[in-house]
Amino acid sequence: MKWTTERRYRRYEDWTQEEIKQIQENMAQSPWHTSYHIEPKQGLLNDPNGFSYFDGKWVVFYQNFPFGAAHGLKSWVQLESDDLVHFSETGVKVLPDTPLDSHGAYSGSAMQFGDQLFLFYTGNVRDENWIRHPYQIGALVDKDGKIEKIEKILIDQPADATDHFRDPQIFNFKGQYYAIVGGQDLEKKGFVRLYKAVDNDYTNWQEVGDLDFNNDSTAYMMECPNLVFVGEQPVLLYCPQGLDKKVLDYDNIYPNMYKIGASFNPENARMVDVSELHNLDYGFEAYATQAFNDPDGRALAVSWLGLPDVAYPSDRFDHQGTFSLVKELTIKDGKLYQYPVAAIKELRKSEEKFSNRSETKNSYELELNLEANSQSEIVLFADKDGKGLSISFDLVNGQVTVDRSQAGEQYAQEFGTTRSCPIDNQATTVNIFIDNSVFEIFINKGEKVFSGRVFPHEDQKGILIKSGNPTGTYYELEYGRKTN
Repeated sequence: MKWTTERRYRRYEDWTQEEIKQIQENMAQSPWHTSYHIEPKQGLLNDPNGFSYFDGKWVVFYQNFPFGAAHGLKSWVQLESDDLVHFSETGVKVLPDTPLDSHGAYSGSAMQFGDQLFLFYTGNVRDENWIRHPYQIGALVDKDGKIEKIEKILIDQPADATDHFRDPQIFNFKGQYYAIVGGQDLEKKGFVRLYKAVDNDYTNWQEVGDLDFNNDSTAYMMECPNLVFVGEQPVLLYCPQGLDKKVLDYDNIYPNMYKIGASFNPENARMVDVSELHNLDYGFEAYATQAFNDPDGRALAVSWLGLPDVAYPSDRFDHQGTFSLVKELTIKDGKLYQYPVAAIKELRKSEEKFSNRSETKNSYELELNLEANSQSEIVLFADKDGKGLSISFDLVNGQVTVDRSQAGEQYAQEFGTTRSCPIDNQATTVNIFIDNSVFEIFINKGEKVFSGRVFPHEDQKGILIKSGNPTGTYYELEYGRKTN
């Protein structure tokens, strides 16, 4: 059935139980469900929202359209965890049910205040002429999961911005609360705007100014900006839609990028001594990354492994989108590293020497060692003919290449089927996480990262060492809890 605007924005209560049952039955037929990555219980998952620590638990929401693999009337679905690896749904949802979010609960952030969790998000509203009105609004969640929406606009659309103004992120800097919001100015240039909470009141925001991060002003929209701190250093994660590829080359329809500053000056809305622009992820899918500083000061991040305006093979089974693993961000020698939290090791069920395998459950981790001056190629999701996801490590010429052109059902081919990144010629470690239709590759414990989706054919379950001599360990992974 065609996804018309009317169908996308049909009210939740108007979907019948029979229609919902059909969606659920169709989803159950999909061969591509993940086992240890977060995916939607129903329909589409996109941006991670409200990533925070509340009432002794980690909390994250996923933006959800529950009636199919389409971007329609969005809500938030809450998940909680005690280890950042095992997540469960709580039943708490932010629904598009007020005049300030009538056409969708769009992206945002969260922070604990007292015994409540403050949700700061964009309410998407369309008027009778289908003109968008973006409102930065809020809600409070108590420890019993009861949601109370704040009945006023916290930040309205600025006069110098178009209706593309969204994704508020609240953060604490030296005891003062701030927020940044992504937007587009009247000349169709993207910006990030900084706000200050007056008297630290999360319902009273004062504009400071546009964040100075050496914006090249080639992007037409800045989506999902996040300012997070690694030690004293500010790291700006953002999605500059339409970024000129002369500024930094990228292959995906929209990029996810970052810059590192030496320090942050909130009075002047400035990141001091800003680095060059960098790709956050060299793979095929990583977008809308959300990061925050936890109570211990760690910088934690999670990404949507999906992209806007891209169709996926799983769409025909009425589901789309997963989250990445939760990663901790660190800075070494001026480089941003991102690596899964330590509890990921709890998933290791068994370990064996890395070798060729004709069949796996496509739920495993590889920890590989590559010698300097080496060249090697491995194929994951391999069939009996050696076709699958090819990963080539060419340390001699300093390049890693991931090729998914023979891995299952193809899609988004107009954006290419290979991704590459530079690598130093030295002894190198590689950790690869495979989860049925997801791969995440971490080089040198997160110095370089490739993330993406593949939708393997039924017979693509093997591992092939095609050339070279990479050594290491194969860990079968299982999501269930270990028992003592």
